[in-house]
Amino acid sequence: MMKKLNDFLAGWPMTATAGVFLLLSFILPRTGCPGGEYLAWVCVVICGIPLAYLSVWRLINNKGISKISSALLITAAMIAAVCIGDLFAAGEAGFIMELGALLEDMTTERAKKGLKNLIQLTPRTARRITAAGEETVPAEAVLPGDVIRILPGETVPVDGVILTGETSLDQSAMTGESLPVDKAPGDEVFSGTVNRFGAVDVRAARRGEDSSLQRLIRLVTEAEKDQAPTQRIADRWASWLVPAALAIALGAWAVTGDVVRAVTVMVVFCPCALVLATPTAVIAAIGQAAKQGVVIKSGAALERMGAVDTVVFDKTGTITRGELCLSDTLLFGGFSRAELLALSAAAESRSEHPLGKAILRSAREEGLPIPEITEFSMLSGRGVSASAQGRRILVGSEEHLTENGAAVPDEARAAAKDLREEGKVAVLTAVDGKTAGVLALSDTLRPEAEEIVRRLEAMKVKTVLLTGDNEKTAARMAAQAGISRVRAGLLPEDKVEAVRALGQAGTVCMIGDGVNDAPALKTADVGVAMGAMGSDVAVEAADVALMTDDLTRIPYLKWLSDAAVRTIRGAITLSMCINALAVSLSVAGVLTPTTGALVHNAGSCFVVLLAALLYDRKYKP
Repeated sequence: MMKKLNDFLAGWPMTATAGVFLLLSFILPRTGCPGGEYLAWVCVVICGIPLAYLSVWRLINNKGISKISSALLITAAMIAAVCIGDLFAAGEAGFIMELGALLEDMTTERAKKGLKNLIQLTPRTARRITAAGEETVPAEAVLPGDVIRILPGETVPVDGVILTGETSLDQSAMTGESLPVDKAPGDEVFSGTVNRFGAVDVRAARRGEDSSLQRLIRLVTEAEKDQAPTQRIADRWASWLVPAALAIALGAWAVTGDVVRAVTVMVVFCPCALVLATPTAVIAAIGQAAKQGVVIKSGAALERMGAVDTVVFDKTGTITRGELCLSDTLLFGGFSRAELLALSAAAESRSEHPLGKAILRSAREEGLPIPEITEFSMLSGRGVSASAQGRRILVGSEEHLTENGAAVPDEARAAAKDLREEGKVAVLTAVDGKTAGVLALSDTLRPEAEEIVRRLEAMKVKTVLLTGDNEKTAARMAAQAGISRVRAGLLPEDKVEAVRALGQAGTVCMIGDGVNDAPALKTADVGVAMGAMGSDVAVEAADVALMTDDLTRIPYLKWLSDAAVRTIRGAITLSMCINALAVSLSVAGVLTPTTGALVHNAGSCFVVLLAALLYDRKYKP
């Protein structure tokens, strides 16, 4: 009941109502309206109850020095002001505090739909094979040992091992691998991955609730629960400000015997500027970031980003483009590059395999004429065969070419092997029984990646690459980007452990884009998602989203966070200097609670001014 009342009073409508009555209580007595000052009671009640509730809750539930907060000091000051009959001073202190809290809430609200999006990836049904035939059952009803059939385009419902059939699986949801993985009998498959080509029968290895995808969901949920609350700058200051205010107020009362001076000290010591410093600077920083295509979801994340000393990059879709491109073309048998690519693209024109589509796209992007084919066949996991312009074309692995009577010279085999050791996919093409060339496909590094790493290192920030891809591909991409620390072959839970380990030595920012990155994004001190291309789950799990997929925003984000934290600290220092002067005048009896409340609000004005300057500050790399 008390919680509901507190939430109602602390909302915008009631706080605005309190502000109106506070203003009337200041104006009406000065226009000859008797009793007008008592309207401040409305503000005292509306703003005082939530503050008292928050103070008591923190005293009971927080540990150590964190029991003492800015809310406690303001509550004490309000009570003291009410006791001597200065209702305006009491209402003003409470109103400023509630206004600052509401401004901060505006910057921290976020939709909690990321986990729902992740759950939606879970297949609802499975096609189980029994002695009586094929039946459709709920995915959670599949037991270990059951045989299930997965058709092209379907999502794998449970973890298992392939019994019959060959296919290619898109495992990016689980491992982040940019390349589809060919699977054959005996290979393991994971729940949540997508069957791209070929029907397969799989023997279930685990129950549905124990599958890889369900473990991923639990990782996100646990990371959300385990995320420690950040102690904000305002509360760190308040932990010593409250005892200081009480000590000075009691001292003034003891020395002068004037309780009004003690109350005035309490009022001018109220951390109104302290409360406003964080939300106004955060709102200014978030506004500037939005203009640059960066969505910052909370003020706490902005503050933490200022302390980041390690940036962790996912590979696929983050420092790379996340799509296959033709990277190398090796020629044999006198064929030209254009002829090799055009004939290879023709053979792949009816293929649904991601590698075939990449070859066809490359030929079209180069504007090559692609011949029409008259025959086509495909063997999953091997390659394709086709006829075009009276020629027999084979595209695929060395085994596919030799099984169909084509001669593969040793130099072509060696070239393909070297390309694979570089982490690339090598595809051979034979025309009329002769090897014509080798096409290599790979993910490509974003052109700005190397410059971003240099900028971060210039800001004394270490960089690390974490990926589910293979070690050779990861090492090659890291070397191109200038990243010295690499960990490859990681599943989502491995990424979480790696981020936790790095977090023990510093403050970590994780940058990713895939479903498999969501737990690590949630675990890191600051999670940044590539919003334009990233999955909904990653975007919702992250604290920051880059809506333009522009990695140059990362150094900018670090700079902006540093600037925001400096602004907050500078604003607090300035306001505390003004408060120190006001305290001296209060002890001397120059200020009353009402005039003291007005004077110390000058600090709040300076805070807002500094925040406004932050909004237009220019970033210089």
